Amino acid sequence: MGTSSDHRWKFFRAGGFDQVRLDTPDDLRALRKLDQKLWAALACPTRNLELDQRMLAYIDGNSDGRIRAPEILDAVDWTLARLADPHSLFREASLTIADFPNTAEGLQLAVAARRLLKVLGRDESQSLTAADTDDLAALFPPAEANGDGLVPATLTIDADLQAAIADIISCLGAEQDRSGEPAVSEAGINSFFEQAQQVHEWQQRAEQQGVHSLGPDDEQAIAAISALRDKIDDYFTRVEMAAFDPRAASIMNADEAELTRLSAMNLADAGQVAELPLASLQYGENLPLDQGINPAWRSAMEALREHVVKPVLGDVQAISRSQWRELTARSSDYFAWQAAKPQVGILDSLSVERIVELVEQGVQARLLGLVALDLEVAEAAGGLVDLDKLLRLQKNLITLLHNFISFQNFYCGKEKAIFQAGRLYIDGRSCDLVVEVGDVDAHSAVAANSESFLLYCACTRRGQPVRERETLNIVAAITAGTESELAVGRNGLFYDRDGNDWDATVVKVVQNAISVREAFWTPYRRVSKLVSDQIQKLAASRDDALVNNAAAKVGNSAAAPAEASVASKSFDIAKFAGIFAAIGLAVGALGAAIAAIFSGLMSLQWWQWPLVVAGVLLAISGPSMLMAWFKLRRRNLGPILDANGWAVNTQARINIAFGTALTQLAHLPPGSAKAMRDPYASKKPLWPWLLLLVVIVGVVWGALEFGWFSTPEVVEATPPVEVVEPAE
Repeated sequence: MGTSSDHRWKFFRAGGFDQVRLDTPDDLRALRKLDQKLWAALACPTRNLELDQRMLAYIDGNSDGRIRAPEILDAVDWTLARLADPHSLFREASLTIADFPNTAEGLQLAVAARRLLKVLGRDESQSLTAADTDDLAALFPPAEANGDGLVPATLTIDADLQAAIADIISCLGAEQDRSGEPAVSEAGINSFFEQAQQVHEWQQRAEQQGVHSLGPDDEQAIAAISALRDKIDDYFTRVEMAAFDPRAASIMNADEAELTRLSAMNLADAGQVAELPLASLQYGENLPLDQGINPAWRSAMEALREHVVKPVLGDVQAISRSQWRELTARSSDYFAWQAAKPQVGILDSLSVERIVELVEQGVQARLLGLVALDLEVAEAAGGLVDLDKLLRLQKNLITLLHNFISFQNFYCGKEKAIFQAGRLYIDGRSCDLVVEVGDVDAHSAVAANSESFLLYCACTRRGQPVRERETLNIVAAITAGTESELAVGRNGLFYDRDGNDWDATVVKVVQNAISVREAFWTPYRRVSKLVSDQIQKLAASRDDALVNNAAAKVGNSAAAPAEASVASKSFDIAKFAGIFAAIGLAVGALGAAIAAIFSGLMSLQWWQWPLVVAGVLLAISGPSMLMAWFKLRRRNLGPILDANGWAVNTQARINIAFGTALTQLAHLPPGSAKAMRDPYASKKPLWPWLLLLVVIVGVVWGALEFGWFSTPEVVEATPPVEVVEPAE
């Protein structure tokens, strides 16, 4: 897409790239012809932006949570076509009926504006703003159709339909009606009743095939039958054997020898008793349910009688074999029917009886009738929707363009960018480049490429939710000052764009250069930390050795002979001579090095000394400062936004000067009175200063003695005297 040749664009340079200025309606009209390679961004998310969320939802045509360049262009064209004076986009002005053009779209908006003014109790000559449509319930009363095709419970006075809508919402979740009420859509209604129809057909199949329930508590009934099925079948088989041969009657019952054996055992253990028949065969063909039951099976028989026999046969005392077969046949059919039960989600929230009731009452057709009734006013209600959309675009469209096509708001500093979530106060500084993030680890993996020092903080606001949230995560770029104590666990205070305060705790740090000044002192801090750590380690090791030696001596003192004690006190002259020789060599080498350095310095002129000191400092701090300078030049806003779902289209640099403006350090107010004396300051000894003074005086005296400050004398060469010998 090439740049328009018939429109004169204006650009400004900031952040290391050229950014287009959008100052007039002509700029907006020609926006489609501007090469998108010159846009600052090509896409952004609708979340985590400090902008009207309803306007962003209008622009997001496919409702995927992202706004892309084509959707921006469509929103610009749509807005320009519905404003008689597009200059109102660039000034804070409200809209009146006279601001709508004399077109079909403009006339529809004028009708909607008159309706809204009437609802608000205003005259037609008065104006409207986006704040007038914030309350959707005033714009679209919940009890009236609003043309969005969604049906809230308040749209009907039928109690059955209201209960049905509540049931559908409990199963499938709610959709938000234009009035702000929870509602159901045509697709949701059809999806619910597709599942409900499966349940209804399954229930009907049970009645058609003669599958009857075993009672009010099917699960306990099936459990009771399962526990006694084999034992009851065994009883009736023994009865048939006794009928086949009378001699088998005494054999089928427990014989006397078995009873004698059991009498000598502990019958509290029912395992042995359970092996006996369920009941005595003296009762004939019927199985008693109460009297003469094997004690090991009495509780199971009571459950069978309560949950199976009574609901089907009544309160009988015994059952025949045919009755038992009927009960078991019922359980088999019931098991097969239950296996065919449809696996649908609505059964997790509603009972089978309630679902069947909804189907048989014809609730689906009645709800779809409400949807059709709502859609009848879609055209009239659409005018109000378009009016709400226009009011919000008229107020915020230019702000979006100044944070999408260019980053004018961010770099010019007059207004905060839409991605800046607020201000973080921590460690004596305030940070303005603060972005709300979702997943800290995922964001930091991309944002680390920004070459910025990043602090990730978890913010909490307990008991005082903002936008229905009590927690959020932010990332702050530290672009000035020093690293000092910025570490995980450090606490600060975060103020969002609405002025709400949040407790902020550092949870992750991405370390990078902050400033060249910080880089100058970095080598010295590292050396100081290294020396301090080594001294602490040495002191700790010496302390441990001292304690261990003392413990060893105390433990061995009683057992050691007196001769060993005397021998330990003897002086090893050879050992100490070696130690003294090593110390002497070290002191000599150190002295020679100091003498060489001192003699070298003394050979220099006085004006060369500052150059030497500067050279030493440059040799130590120069590499660190140079690396920091290169990194600071590469600081980039893009990865911080890309990690949040943006598609930044350029290298949006954050140079040293701009970074200083984004992070403010603590300074005393002008004209403040300051007491220089700290009553609790540690008292420093005077002798180091006296020693330094003596050294300086000695150096000056030595310089004078050696003629360091004197100008070398120029000695003129004396011509040789020619001696003339007398003539002989």
